[in-house]
Amino acid sequence: MSSHWQESAKEEKGHIGTLALMVASAAVGGTVQYGYNLAIMNAPTVYIQNFINETFQERWAIQLEVYEVTLIWTFIVSVFSLGGLTGALLAGPMSIHFGRKKTLLLNNVFLMSSALLAVTSREARSFEMIIISRFLVGINAGISMNVQPMYFGESAPKHLRGAVSLSSAVFTSFGLVVGQVVGLRELLGCEACWPYLLASNAVPGFIQLLTLPWFPESPRYLLIDRGDKDACLKALRQLRGCEVQRAELDEMLQEKAEAEGRRAQQPWELFSDHTIRWQLISVAVLSSAMQLCGNDSIYFYASYIFQEAGISAEHTQYVTIGTGTCEFTACILCNLLIERQGRRLLLMGGYALMTGWAIVFTVALSFQNVVHWMPFLSMACVFTYILSFGMGPAGVTGILPTEIFNQTARPAAYMIAGSLMWLNLFIIGMIFPFLVKGLGQYCFVPFGTVCLITALYIGFVLPETKGKTLSTITNEFNRLNFRDREMTDPKTKQAHYQLGEVCHSTAL
Repeated sequence: MSSHWQESAKEEKGHIGTLALMVASAAVGGTVQYGYNLAIMNAPTVYIQNFINETFQERWAIQLEVYEVTLIWTFIVSVFSLGGLTGALLAGPMSIHFGRKKTLLLNNVFLMSSALLAVTSREARSFEMIIISRFLVGINAGISMNVQPMYFGESAPKHLRGAVSLSSAVFTSFGLVVGQVVGLRELLGCEACWPYLLASNAVPGFIQLLTLPWFPESPRYLLIDRGDKDACLKALRQLRGCEVQRAELDEMLQEKAEAEGRRAQQPWELFSDHTIRWQLISVAVLSSAMQLCGNDSIYFYASYIFQEAGISAEHTQYVTIGTGTCEFTACILCNLLIERQGRRLLLMGGYALMTGWAIVFTVALSFQNVVHWMPFLSMACVFTYILSFGMGPAGVTGILPTEIFNQTARPAAYMIAGSLMWLNLFIIGMIFPFLVKGLGQYCFVPFGTVCLITALYIGFVLPETKGKTLSTITNEFNRLNFRDREMTDPKTKQAHYQLGEVCHSTAL
């Protein structure tokens, strides 16, 4: 078998960059869509609102009030989150039945349907088509946000697992910047081009459809879910471009042995499984904090801050691109640091910094009308808050389910994490205007509180996962999962670790 691997490695020498190309292919039609579709909705706001009003006048001769137009527009924006929630619920079953790669390819059906509806909506004189289009592209984003990190985490070698998985966040922020640029008035952000702007997300989808079929399926999925060892070895050789490492294959065989005879778990089954209780709590806390920290809300608040700092409305769109660029830069830096500093430090440090900047931001907003330079401090807080988010929470959160759950629980864990993320995004999007109106300059106090609580949780509960096997990570969580049993029966701890040692020495 060893000689067979060596011969195959020689044949695959030309595929050293296959893993990097696979990451780019999957992401360009995957998480890029999430950032891109968030960003492109800012530019055509006024044009679509006018289109809604004109449509009502043509159909029913009704002149809508400003608040009515705003309500419909808010629903158009928010339905993206509801689509994302639906996509997160579909991601688990689809990734199990079709595999990770095929799910990403099939996901483009929602994207292309959305683009077709968007580009024809103005000619059809139907704002309802825009609503359906945003819901469908939300489904696309919800599926890709869950399946893509799973695909990357299962395909990357252990020493690159964090960096490869974190690239999902890098491509998300890249999509955000590209969406902001494409939405400029000089490009597609003008009144004549807004249907083409909404449909432009089809371009990355076409690129993925043309390139991703050339790359292999997740090796872990092939071995553990499908039981196809030959296909797994072929995929590993293609992705690594060298001889398959025995230690890597042995780790996968051990996970397969532990999952033998077990079917993929459903989300509701995870809630009753005490052996993964703290893994599930950790994923739920961090996925919720991703949205409850207020980072996405600060994008909406940025225009107001920049105008208060003296930047004219016509130049605000260019300065706003800086917010997306900040997150993109921070995610790249996080990608370079994650395998050196680990996941725990980046997560805890990111939320701790966001807590501090939320405090400074609150002070700056409180004295904005008193001290002439305070608006500039507020503007600086916008950038530093986003930088702190990109340095850890933006990327590391998405890779945790891959590292702390086994193959049978992983899809269900991603369904729960994705559902919480999209649900909280919808809630924050709906209540943020009321927070600003009700709390005024103290509107970021709740976000700072969430960041502080999350940082404390990471510090006291979450173990480091960098460079560790699933068995090692599971044993660290078991100190919490079985803490009550160990306290009542001192022999339990010894028996539990003896069992783990036996599995480790014989399963391979």
